[in-house]
Amino acid sequence: MQRGTESQGAAVIAHVTAVLPRRAGLPAVLAVLLLIALAPTTPALLADAPAVGADGTAGTARSGKQRGGAEVVAVTRVAERQVDLSVRSEALGGRTVKVRLLTPDGWDPGDRRRHWPTLWLLHGCCGDYTSWTGLTDVAGIDGLRDDVLVVMPEAGWNGWYSDWWNHGKGGDPAWETFHTVELRQLLERDWAAGRNRVVAGLSMGGQGALQYAARHPGMFKAAAAYSGSAHPLLNDESVARVMGFFAGQGDDPLRVWGDPVVQRRIWKAHDPFHLAERLRSIPVYLSCGDGTTGPLDPPGSTSALEADFNRQNHALAAELERVGAKHVTTHFYGPGTHGWAYWERELHASLPMLLGALRVDG
Repeated sequence: MQRGTESQGAAVIAHVTAVLPRRAGLPAVLAVLLLIALAPTTPALLADAPAVGADGTAGTARSGKQRGGAEVVAVTRVAERQVDLSVRSEALGGRTVKVRLLTPDGWDPGDRRRHWPTLWLLHGCCGDYTSWTGLTDVAGIDGLRDDVLVVMPEAGWNGWYSDWWNHGKGGDPAWETFHTVELRQLLERDWAAGRNRVVAGLSMGGQGALQYAARHPGMFKAAAAYSGSAHPLLNDESVARVMGFFAGQGDDPLRVWGDPVVQRRIWKAHDPFHLAERLRSIPVYLSCGDGTTGPLDPPGSTSALEADFNRQNHALAAELERVGAKHVTTHFYGPGTHGWAYWERELHASLPMLLGALRVDG
């Protein structure tokens, strides 16, 4: 999530206040908090280059439709070692979305004898599949050139790595099914991805990383969250903030997980704090600033969002300790706001843990 505009925040406040049930104090909390919550969509890193398949064939999609409902319909080489897959997904109502691959040296999806360990990098709210390559130096990290395939999937401007409740009807969008079933199977069948996986993400994607690791035991060998939404049920302020994000772009905020009281079970099922037991057996990395001006910020910068997420991460760290997790690393670095300079730094700091879980030398 990146800093948005006052006009976006005002529109969201009006929308959320109109659709939320009347809970004591909640509209007032929303009015204070949501102005700082939203951000514009991150622009694409590059204009589409001519479609070039990983095997060098122009305009060729390598895989047909698979059982599970996803198919690659176009392949575009956008930069050295960067390939975009256009994937049509049944879980997303038949829509086509992009997935960026940062490929290791020697990667050849046509070679069925070799499958590469994968690092899934998840973007935050208001970003997209280009965010990590566009706003960090991930493409230049030497430790990712030799042995790791980096997967950066689209997750929607505001998808929250969830199969949306949709007032009990389910269906589109089902981001969790797209990522953990459709895309995973597709990559492992046709794009040389192996079954050794780790996951990391920022903000909304930090929640996604923790959530996927917990909700799909054995899928990921380690998880890292940078300024993640680690306990959205912490208090009314945290609930109001995430509901504000759910309401972005004029959405009905109750579509995602439902009402935080009436559908409490659904909320808890997507809250990393309430999934801590399921994270106790894998390495977990949590980092966050406290929302005050830090060394990588312009003078006078502050972030109430980061301050909230800092409290959430401290709560999750304490809960992981309580349930007996033995492999938790925390970097609560004090001054620092909600920004890419910190997330790039934290990616570097957590890579030894992530690559170690893959048994890859960084």
